[in-house]
Amino acid sequence: MKTKRVLVVDVGGSRVKALVTGEETPVRKESGRLFTARQMVDAVKEITAHWEYDVITLGIPSAIRQGKILREPVNLGGGWVNFDFESAFGKPVKLINDAAMQAIAVYEGGRMLFLGFGTGLGNALIVDHVLAPMELGHLPYRKGLSYEDYVGSAGWSVLAKSSGASMSPMW
Repeated sequence: MKTKRVLVVDVGGSRVKALVTGEETPVRKESGRLFTARQMVDAVKEITAHWEYDVITLGIPSAIRQGKILREPVNLGGGWVNFDFESAFGKPVKLINDAAMQAIAVYEGGRMLFLGFGTGLGNALIVDHVLAPMELGHLPYRKGLSYEDYVGSAGWSVLAKSSGASMSPMW
């Protein structure tokens, strides 16, 4: 039986990253606040055209339940809820919260709280191999702002500007 090649796609508020089984170097494409589900599919097809793959795992920065996106992602454009990714890609697709996907990738057992600092604040809790995706970044913190407003890229940019520094992507 042939081993399936999996395309893993991490959709973020600043960029989309993709890597396929057997490759070592991910490919990237810019995203942003107006980046729709349709644009993401087109971008992924473009940057992965040189790869062959059988199935896709999409890490989306939103709450996912039973393979469905519950809310439009905060840091992206619209059209994500009820979008038919399988039809758009023409391949089987599994959806997962992006932070949960990243947490699973580094989990080694026991208890782990994963915090992903990027455009937003992703987080997931894994206890004894049981995943509990969370949306803590959107909880109110102070002055009408959320935790994500303080520690996501927007918050870090405000801090950097006030100190005279600048922010640039690390990867």
